[in-house]
Amino acid sequence: VQLQASGGGLVQPGGSLRLSCTTSGRTDSIYRIGWFRQAPGKEREVVGGINWNKNIYYADSVKGRFTISRDNARHTVYLQMNSLKPEDTAVYYCAAGSGSSWDYWGNGTLVTVSS
Repeated sequence: VQLQASGGGLVQPGGSLRLSCTTSGRTDSIYRIGWFRQAPGKEREVVGGINWNKNIYYADSVKGRFTISRDNARHTVYLQMNSLKPEDTAVYYCAAGSGSSWDYWGNGTLVTVSS
């Protein structure tokens, strides 16, 4: 399974971005996709995730601002980020798994929130 994250960039505080995580390969072996981020000098943290039962969860820090969705036909999971704050600046990663572990990781995409 391969994952490709894209959509990062520079945005002003209060702005929006949509990240995409496109999967390829043996995607029938995965059951869930998660979004993570790592800010400079900080540990990686969970942003949220979705499973194929459409259960979605979010970190408290992004609830009400970020939305995760899935397009089955495009094999893509999206992370819509609204009301962005400078503290959302990080490299964002997506990962995929079939059980309790994250078995596959994509490249990171940099999100910078700055005026």
